[in-house]
Amino acid sequence: MAPGHYFWAIFYFACLCSASLANNAKVNFREKEKKILDQILGAGKYDARIRPSGINGTDLEATQVFVNMFLRSISKIDDYKMEYSVQLTFREQWLDERLKFDDIGGRLKYLTLTEANRVWMPDLFFSNEKEGHFHNIIMPNVYIRIFPYGSVLYSIRISLTLACPMNLKLYPLDRQVCSLRMASYGWTTADLVFLWKEGDPVQVVKNLHLPRFTLEKFLTDYCNSKTNTGEYSCLKVDLLFKREFSYYLIQIYIPCCMLVIVSWVSFWLDQGAVPARVSLGVTTLLTMATQTSGINASLPPVSYTKAIDVWTGVCLTFVFGALLEFALVNYASRSDRAADMHRENMKKKRRELEQASLDAASDLLDTDSNATFAMLRQCEVHMQAPKRPNCCRSWLAKFPTSPLKKVPCFGRGKCSRSKRIDVISRITFPLVFALFNLVYWSTYLFREEEEE
Repeated sequence: MAPGHYFWAIFYFACLCSASLANNAKVNFREKEKKILDQILGAGKYDARIRPSGINGTDLEATQVFVNMFLRSISKIDDYKMEYSVQLTFREQWLDERLKFDDIGGRLKYLTLTEANRVWMPDLFFSNEKEGHFHNIIMPNVYIRIFPYGSVLYSIRISLTLACPMNLKLYPLDRQVCSLRMASYGWTTADLVFLWKEGDPVQVVKNLHLPRFTLEKFLTDYCNSKTNTGEYSCLKVDLLFKREFSYYLIQIYIPCCMLVIVSWVSFWLDQGAVPARVSLGVTTLLTMATQTSGINASLPPVSYTKAIDVWTGVCLTFVFGALLEFALVNYASRSDRAADMHRENMKKKRRELEQASLDAASDLLDTDSNATFAMLRQCEVHMQAPKRPNCCRSWLAKFPTSPLKKVPCFGRGKCSRSKRIDVISRITFPLVFALFNLVYWSTYLFREEEEE
C-alpha cells in the first residue's frame, strides 16, 4: 500500500474517533445530570419533610424565603362581592445546602424539576383568597430550578380571586386599596421567614387595561400576625385603584340631570292641561326611580350613605317636588275660581245694597239734604276696604301672569295665585338645583383630594 493511502486511512480513522468521542461526551453530560439528580434526591439521601438550615447552615436560625411576582392581568374588580381577580407568576427562592452539586466546570447552570414534591417547599398560602386554580395547558405551568450552590427557585402561574373590602362612601368618586396577602400556614417565624426580594419584588405587565379602574401604584409591606400558636410571617401587596369617573358621568349623572330638567317643563304648561302635566310628572318620577334602582342593584347594601345616594336622592326629590308643585297649582287654581265666584257674589250684593241706599236717599232728599249727604258719606266710608301694606304681595306682584301677555300683577284680584306659583317655580327650582350642584361637587371633590 502506498504511503499516501496510509495517511488518508489514518486521517479517516481519527475523524471517526473524534466524532465518537464527541457523541460520547454529549451523552455522558446528560448521564452526569441524571447521576447528579439521583445523587442529591435519591432514596435515603434527601428528605423533603425536613426544612433547610438557616443562615450559614445553622439549624437554630429560620429559613429565609425570598418572594417576588409578576402581575400578568387583573380581569375584574367586583363592587358588589367586594373582590377582584388577578393572574400572576409567583416565585419563591431559598437556600438548601443539601442540594449542592458539581456544575462540571460551569457547563451545568441548573437542574430543572417539574415535581414540587421532590424537594422541601414553604407552606405559603394566600390569606385573603376566595378561589384559585393552577394552569395546566398545555403542560403544568410550574418549574423548580436547583442551582449548583444549593439555591432553589420555584415558579408557578396561578389565577386567584381575592377579597377586597371597600369603602364606598365616595362612590363613584372613590379610590380603593386591594391587598394580596401571603403567609406561612404552619411554620412560625422561628422556623420560616418570608422576605421580599431586593430590587423589584413586584412587576406589572405593561399596558394594563381595566374596564372602570386605573392602577395608580402598588406598595409592598410586611404583615406578620400573632395567634395562640405563635407568630407567622406574612407579606402583602397593596394595589391602589382609582375609579374612572367618565363612565358614571355619562351613564348616571348626565341622565339624572336631564330627567330633573324635563320635569321642569310642566311649569311652562297651561294650568288647564291636567293630563299633560300629570303624565309628565309621573313619567319622570318613575324613570328616576328605575334609574335609582338600577344603580343600587350593582352595589352592596351598605349601612352608610354613598355619594351616589345623595345625588340620586336629591334628583328624585326635585322630580317629586315638580309633581307636588302641580298638585299645589291645581289646588290654588280651584281656590282662585271659588274666590272669584265669591267675589262676584259680593260685588252683586254690594251693587244691590248701593242701589237700595240710593233709592232711600232720593226719598229723603227733599226733607233733609244735609242728613242725607252725611249718611251717604258714612256708607261710602264703610264700603271702602282698609288697605294694609304687604311686602310679600308687593314682591309677588312683580311677576307676570303669562309669558305671552307680559301683564304684571298689580293689586288684589288682578293675578291668580296658581300662576304666581308656576312663575316662582320656574326660577326657584333651577336656582336651588344649581346651588345643590355647587355644594355637591365642591364637597366630594374636596374629600377625594383629602383622602388622596
